Amino acid sequence: MEETLTVTIPGTIQQMLNRTPEEMGRDLRLYAALMLFRLGKLSSGAAAEMAGVPRVMFLDLCAEYDISVSQITPAELQRELASE
Repeated sequence: MEETLTVTIPGTIQQMLNRTPEEMGRDLRLYAALMLFRLGKLSSGAAAEMAGVPRVMFLDLCAEYDISVSQITPAELQRELASE
């Protein structure tokens, strides 16, 4: 099930970014998906679905925006390595 949301953006912002309404919609979906993934609110698969791109492309975009795709903390990694 999909929901339609309406976001009001000042026309000056759209002009500054030189984006059509369709491009702004795609950008906002992608940026929201990237942020929700970064915060651990969505899995990479769910975030990719939200962004409307394949999961592999979403992971590439994470690298482009310097977002770690690993959700493990350094302390968890140390405990994992110590237990081996």
